[in-house]
Amino acid sequence: MPYFRKQLTLFFTALQFYTRLPAPKWVVYRPENLSLSTGYLPFIGWIVGAAAGGAWLVADYCTTPTVAVLCSMIVSVLLTGAFHEDGFADVCDGFGGGWTKEKIMEIMKDSRVGTYASVGLISILALKFALLQAISGSEGGIVAVLVSGHSLSRLMPVFVIYTLPYARETGGKAKPVAEKPPFSVLATAIVFGVMPLLAFPAVFGQPLVVMAILPMGLVMAVLAGYFKKWIGGYTGDCLGAIQQVCEIAFYLFVVVLWKFT
Repeated sequence: MPYFRKQLTLFFTALQFYTRLPAPKWVVYRPENLSLSTGYLPFIGWIVGAAAGGAWLVADYCTTPTVAVLCSMIVSVLLTGAFHEDGFADVCDGFGGGWTKEKIMEIMKDSRVGTYASVGLISILALKFALLQAISGSEGGIVAVLVSGHSLSRLMPVFVIYTLPYARETGGKAKPVAEKPPFSVLATAIVFGVMPLLAFPAVFGQPLVVMAILPMGLVMAVLAGYFKKWIGGYTGDCLGAIQQVCEIAFYLFVVVLWKFT
């Protein structure tokens, strides 16, 4: 298969797996492509962030900034099918209610939503809303913030896939993704992940925003270490939780930065 067509196939594989957007009919699903397609996961963040930003612009023009933030959050959830939020909720239930690897894995596999998941989702969505509302009232571009946050937060799970083993012996929604990809895949993800962040200072004059990768990297490392300690690696739910928490860490860093600069 020619190189360009191969990369296009990997991109559409990632698009189909990580969003609700359809892939062209000529794209044939192959489980082995899922691992290689993780290089395009941050680029999926470009698409989700741009869609959320576009929704915010339209809603802000027609209504109020508060309604606009809610609309942007709803669009991002609809576009991904709450893929990462579901993982975060399962992690809250699993690690909140389980004290052994077997029990944690059993709870995370349960489709029912428990108290820990409910409280966790309410808390993280409320915090995301508050942070985005604060950002929308600043002079910076919320669209650029959304694109940067969604892309960079999706880079962090790729590092985990590259460095940690998959914790489930069989099954799991991330099993086809779990095979350690070649370094070229990680390099592709890094490029797509940091490009919006590097472009941000040139557009909005906020050079310190590039330092956001440091707290996000710290959050990723802490969570990865926690997952490795308790279950010996990661699951698909763990990757979703890392994306959600790292996205919050990015918005929090931006709010703190703009408050004191």
